[in-house]
Amino acid sequence: MKLLAKWLLSAASLLAVAYLYSGVEIKGFSAALIAALVMGLLNAVLRPILVILTLPVTVVTLGLFLFVINALMFWSAAGILDGFNVTGFGAALVGSLIYSVLGIVIDSALQRLFPNQ
Repeated sequence: MKLLAKWLLSAASLLAVAYLYSGVEIKGFSAALIAALVMGLLNAVLRPILVILTLPVTVVTLGLFLFVINALMFWSAAGILDGFNVTGFGAALVGSLIYSVLGIVIDSALQRLFPNQ
């Protein structure tokens, strides 16, 4: 149940990112659901590999390079999907920052709603 709620709220947060920032466009809630799923899969599979491969750069930049990795995940999800568009890397960086902040809020709320899961 928690996973379903997180997926739906993540899709809603993608719509919020598109509403708040003009560099990100989503065609509708169904496109947002698919984009949230693809971004979750990319973050679960590809992101750990990129974090390990770029560990020296991440250490030198004191962790700031992780923002670049998040933006790349956001941008690549938009490149894969039709209903989800990002105008460029700068837009992906801003969009991923907004999406991350909303994700932290979602995780905090879900932790209070489902304390044992």
